Amino acid sequence: MKIVILDHPRENPGEIDWSGFEKYGEVTRYERTMPGQAAARIGDADVVFLNKTEVTAEDLRQCPNLKFISVIATGYNTVDVKAARSLGIPVANVPSYGTEAIGQHAIALLLEITDHVGYHDGEVRKGRRGGEGDWCFWDYPSIELEGKTMGIIGLGRIGQITSRVAQAFGMKVLAYDQYQNPALVNENCHYTDLDSLLAGSDVIALHCPLFPETENIINKDTIAKMKDGVILINNSRGALVVEEDLADALRSGKVYAAGLDAVRNEPIAADNPLLSAPNVYFTPHISWAALECRQRLVDYSLDNLRAWLAGDEKNIVN
Repeated sequence: MKIVILDHPRENPGEIDWSGFEKYGEVTRYERTMPGQAAARIGDADVVFLNKTEVTAEDLRQCPNLKFISVIATGYNTVDVKAARSLGIPVANVPSYGTEAIGQHAIALLLEITDHVGYHDGEVRKGRRGGEGDWCFWDYPSIELEGKTMGIIGLGRIGQITSRVAQAFGMKVLAYDQYQNPALVNENCHYTDLDSLLAGSDVIALHCPLFPETENIINKDTIAKMKDGVILINNSRGALVVEEDLADALRSGKVYAAGLDAVRNEPIAADNPLLSAPNVYFTPHISWAALECRQRLVDYSLDNLRAWLAGDEKNIVN
């Protein structure tokens, strides 16, 4: 059996052993596969693993020996899954691998906004000190989270991690989700409608998937319903936010600050309006990048191959 991995370094720049795949056939690995190269690199392979490489219907038609595709990620929009289905090619993904780390990163973005650790570290390293006889200084006020309200749009696996930590800080949690789990409700956490969440939250965290009904869920109209000085955290999908509207709200002070690990078009473009807005804290879509998460991505992808070979439709998305 021939196995092709089209773009492995995103998951494994060197720390993770891929030798497990070699037990199942001849493996060819590519660091990156550029647009238009997929069909030639797949060639007569039986199995393909990929992350961000686009595989179109035409690519699939040019590779008649292809029998199985596994996306080394949760999102699988890079593959034409309908075309794959019509050709009898199952497509698998990894539905859950970074829940804890992604929730942790949401809190990291929030704490950078509330405590400005990175900024003040930089000032100390520049040699700055406080006034005469003093050693304390701050250019931003620290914000205490105790007693404040966290609104979480999407209380799935990741949202529950953020909720748990927020409650540990002494925050109340308002949750908006199409699917409600009564077991998550307690005196500090309950479900509500979207408008009530927007109006009642000091911090809003986005943990919902990108669907037509959630695209642009943060826009000038929903922002207008928020508290003045709200904090927004998004390490889900960039297209949940109308970036021009958020930038305007940051400039006006309606939104105090935003912590963003995702933007609409990645890598972020030089003309993205959020780059010139005040109080925006970016990370380059790395919530998922902990070594433990990347190890699980590789391990679970190998599990997908084992399951398919055994006739099990594990994690098949089409």
